[in-house]
Amino acid sequence: MEVYHGSSVIVNKPVLRRQQRTLDFGPGFYTTTNKEQAAIFAQKVGMRQESDRCFVSVYEIPSLDVLRHEMDLLEFLSPDHKWLDYVFENRSGVYSGKLHDVIVGPVANDTIYRTFIAYEAGILTKDETVARLKVKKLYNQITFSTETALSFLKYTEYFEA
Repeated sequence: MEVYHGSSVIVNKPVLRRQQRTLDFGPGFYTTTNKEQAAIFAQKVGMRQESDRCFVSVYEIPSLDVLRHEMDLLEFLSPDHKWLDYVFENRSGVYSGKLHDVIVGPVANDTIYRTFIAYEAGILTKDETVARLKVKKLYNQITFSTETALSFLKYTEYFEA
């Protein structure tokens, strides 16, 4: 299975770094199966870091079935209540639950951030928030959160975004 990571640098050896921002699935190395999404993210990172070049690093990983068997894999199949709670707690910096090796699920990208703000402010209920998220085009993300999980990523190549 092929996954992609967008950045302003080529990442041939993924590492876990302390994040300066709170992200959907907490700290980890974020990838996607969507090449276009990775390229868009690389460009956003490049603009934020004022970099002239943007890259998508490509990796081979075993199937999700293999990862599920080898590690603790948490999977969200759709933006449901459980996913919303998990993402909301991570983005708020208050998640204190179990650390999973790999987390798979939809991306709460910047175009839906207003929905999260409305939910946090109590303007939208959980059901209304999930309903709004389900009509958005949500890409996927596969987050590798432990050193054990990172060992399953095999760098193959990169391309410029």
